[in-house]
Amino acid sequence: MDTPDEAPRWATKIAVLLREDLPTWQALNVTAFLVSGITATGPELVGEPYQDADGTGYLPMLRQPVLVLTGPAALLRTARDRALERSLTPAVFTADLFSTPGDVQNRAAVRAVAGADLDLVGLAVHGPKNAVDKVVKGARMHP
Repeated sequence: MDTPDEAPRWATKIAVLLREDLPTWQALNVTAFLVSGITATGPELVGEPYQDADGTGYLPMLRQPVLVLTGPAALLRTARDRALERSLTPAVFTADLFSTPGDVQNRAAVRAVAGADLDLVGLAVHGPKNAVDKVVKGARMHP
């Protein structure tokens, strides 16, 4: 646990990998959805609620940075495979999800396609730094 006077050190990393051809609005939307999956399965990643000097409360946020990277479609498929090989469960967002109306339909759209055939536009992973680095190897920082 870090104190206010020391720089935090994280043994883990959170990375979001986006397909490089997404319009900005889609990249932002996909990132938000993917990070929600990481947060939902890692409550220990969430810090304490915020409060301003007036006493107004604000929601807590993740305690560590989220790296947002981009790459070609082939790299997302490779990253999915690498994550699974390392026993990291990725959050995924497929192109089909842009046209579904809600959560139930989103899960049905993913369930309808074999993993190797998913048209991935985004993927997020959380895990040990070295494992996450290997999963996203070949990606570059989002501009």
